[in-house]
Amino acid sequence: MIKAVIFDFDGLILDTETAWYDTYKQILKETYDFDLPLSEFVKGVGGEDTALLSYIDEELKGEFQLEGFQEKVDVIHAERIKEAKAREGVEDYLQAASEAGYQIALASSSKREWVTTHLTNLGLISYFDHFVTSDDVENIKPAPDLFLKAIEELAVKPEEAIVFEDSLNGLIAARKANIKTIIVPNPVTEHLPFEDHHLKIGSMKEMSLTEIIKSVEEVK
Repeated sequence: MIKAVIFDFDGLILDTETAWYDTYKQILKETYDFDLPLSEFVKGVGGEDTALLSYIDEELKGEFQLEGFQEKVDVIHAERIKEAKAREGVEDYLQAASEAGYQIALASSSKREWVTTHLTNLGLISYFDHFVTSDDVENIKPAPDLFLKAIEELAVKPEEAIVFEDSLNGLIAARKANIKTIIVPNPVTEHLPFEDHHLKIGSMKEMSLTEIIKSVEEVK
């Protein structure tokens, strides 16, 4: 029986990922006349950006200036998401989970300050019982640490929780933690080769949380 619901943050609750890609792409084009392929950017979504930055540095043959680049990215990205709303159906799921008595946790590869600030601005922070972020674990997704820590804090078994994710790194992490996963991709991640998930839906308006839970609990 499901007792807890675990949500990712970036790209799932708030579509920061599309804004990140658009920002990276814009600055790389303006500064270096370089077109960043989505196929390369998306490899780091939900996890570390080390591989992406190494790829950019290699492609630009040593011309890449990370410090100045990152400052520009942060400023423009912050402006892009300043007025952004939660993704469709997110609050419906959070409200339904709360009313049904499920524990609700957030497991994010981002910093705690990042997620709590945005959840506060979105008016959603009060729904969450637990927060597990990169501040709390040694390894972020695709390692399972965040989800293992979440079920520890929730005091539930893996089969008593479900995860909502938008990224391949997130799915891999949840699979390693043996937690059934619902994929809700965003425009950046929708073409990724998701496998071994319980369900994949276009948005949280597509199915109700009650329908999702029923579907998960019917699987033996």
